[in-house]
Amino acid sequence: MKYQSYRRYFSPLRFWTKIAGFARTAGTKTVYTALLLYYAYEREETPGWAKKIVLGALGYLVMPLDAVPDLTPILGYTDDVTVLGAGLMTIAAYINKDVRDRARTTLTRWLPDPREDDIRDVDARLANHTAPGPDR
Repeated sequence: MKYQSYRRYFSPLRFWTKIAGFARTAGTKTVYTALLLYYAYEREETPGWAKKIVLGALGYLVMPLDAVPDLTPILGYTDDVTVLGAGLMTIAAYINKDVRDRARTTLTRWLPDPREDDIRDVDARLANHTAPGPDR
């Protein structure tokens, strides 16, 4: 996927506005994945190439028009989830415990009862794409 074409749409303000506005409709898995990407982007240890992937994935999320409009019932977030998931798996090595904890804390502010199965599913996919390191 060519993430670079979507980087121009990303800004922290656009990200927080979009994600706060769609948290309940998009669901636990989508919001948690987006938050993991965002907090990985904030890590000083995340290399530039990985940050560019994050900017592209989150830029796609906040882009005003996307391939499948988010207002389309059921299918609306499918393309967003696909792009976010691909970005997350690409930078999985830079998702550590601190990133997961920060994402979970923010998630539970917006979704007081997040779907634990969805969180475990995302975390399990991350574990399958990374080797254990000292900060995991």
